[in-house]
Order: sequence, then C-alpha cells, then structure tokens
Amino acid sequence: MTLNYNSAAALRSFLEEEGLGMQKKFGQNFLINPQVRKDLVNALNASSGDDVWEIGPGFGAMTELLLEKGLKVKAFEIDNGFIRVLKKMFGENKNFNLIEGDVMKTWSKEAASESSQEKYLLGNLPYNIAASILADFIEKKHTFKRIVVTVQKEVALRMAASAGTPDYSSFSVLCASAYNVKPLNVIRRESFYPQPNVDSMGVLLERKNAQEIPPVFYQLVRALFAFRRKTIKNNLTVFLSSRFGKVRAQQLCASILAENEVKENERAENLEFNAFLSIAKSIDNVRI
Repeated sequence: MTLNYNSAAALRSFLEEEGLGMQKKFGQNFLINPQVRKDLVNALNASSGDDVWEIGPGFGAMTELLLEKGLKVKAFEIDNGFIRVLKKMFGENKNFNLIEGDVMKTWSKEAASESSQEKYLLGNLPYNIAASILADFIEKKHTFKRIVVTVQKEVALRMAASAGTPDYSSFSVLCASAYNVKPLNVIRRESFYPQPNVDSMGVLLERKNAQEIPPVFYQLVRALFAFRRKTIKNNLTVFLSSRFGKVRAQQLCASILAENEVKENERAENLEFNAFLSIAKSIDNVRI
C-alpha cells in the first residue's frame, strides 16, 4: 500500500475508498507539507537504533520518515480505521510497534514495561490533548531525551514563555521544570488537511539534568496561577490553608515568602521557575 501524503485530494480519495472519516473528537489533521514533516523529524536529532514514541501517527506520514532513519517506533493511535491502515502499511516492519487506544490511558503501561527513559517523542498532537498529555508525562516524571511536537500556536507560546510575559502560565513553569523549550517553525493552517482554524507551531523540548521536584510543586504552581490578579500572598495563603489550616497558614505564608525573598505583593506571572521550586521545597519541609 502506498499513499501520497502531500495531497489533500489524494488523502480525501483514500478516505472515501477505505470507508473512513475524520473524527473531530480526535482532533485529526494530516500534515501534508513534506518539508515541514522532514524539518520536524530532523529536529528530533535521533540516530539509527534509537527508540521513538509517536503520538497520533494518522496514516504514517512521519512514521515512514522515522523508520527510514532506522529508528524504533512505538506509535500510539486511537482511531480504529487508522489502526487498520497503519497495520497494512508498517505491520511487517520489525521496528514498528503499534499501541492501540487512547494514549492518555495506555502510555503508563508501556512506560512501565520499558527499562530506560533514553528515548524520544514525536507527535502532531491533537489540539484537545496536547497540553494534557505533556503535563501528564512531566508530573508523573516520565521524561524524554528530546521531544518535538506540533501544537496550536497559542499553546506553543505558553510552553516557551518567560516570566513577566503575557503568555507565561502554570504550563510554562511545568514545562520549564523538566525541559529547555524552544519554539520552532510556525506551521500555517494550509499545511494541514483538513485545515484547522488556527496556525500551529513546532516545539522542541530538550531534557534538563534531573533535579528533585517535591510532589507539592505541581499543585502549588497551579494554585499560585489560579487567580492571576491576586498577589502571591493571597494565593499562597489559600493554598496553605487547605494543608495546614487558616490560622497557621498566615504565619507560614509570611515566613516562606521571607525565606525565599519573594515580595508579598508580587504575582505568580513574574516569578521564575526557580522561585516556585524554592517555595515548594520550603512547604515540603514544614512539619505538620
């Protein structure tokens, strides 16, 4: 079986011949620009024999490029029709392993069966799960040597945003806790079939050296960004109250902020990753 991955008309015809349809709930959009696909695979900078997870392979346009480089591909696909096509296309390739079902429900089992995290991740991520799946990997401390994904441009800007900028968010801090994030190329909507309503962007995430992240860190970051117009003091007091009670929370808040040299009237959007980490460690050291 061969496919013209570069033609919307050819893909549309193939879908009709196979009795398949694009399901909006899965956020399916084929990347039909061959140069963009090559650029994304090259940005991964993986070598022959390396292990790569691919999320949302579709009909295998980028899967084909990965296999041509001699990479070992574990592809996660949820659409039963696409699964049938992928099996026909790559089922006999010893370097291709297809995981059927929702990646949000299947990835942890696959991770548990592997002995190393020295692998890569590539994905033309559906807009509806992009932030959720990346956050899930990070919070459960399943990191990759290098990640290259296409996401909605707005999400990409949030991932790479610096403190004090409009796009800076809890997701920015979360990504910074595990990776150095670099935006790649803007991918125009006409590079996809069907065309989405917004532009996309490639993003490169390179793993940082491992550091200790207290479990409270992730909850803390979300809590401090929960009400952006409120000060650190207000948001932190509410967060501490849920753990230590209202009376003790006020005292703890003042001492923790002073210990970490953070002004009480500061806001989360102006704090660097290291400040969040330092505050989390202080909370982790509080005796109940």
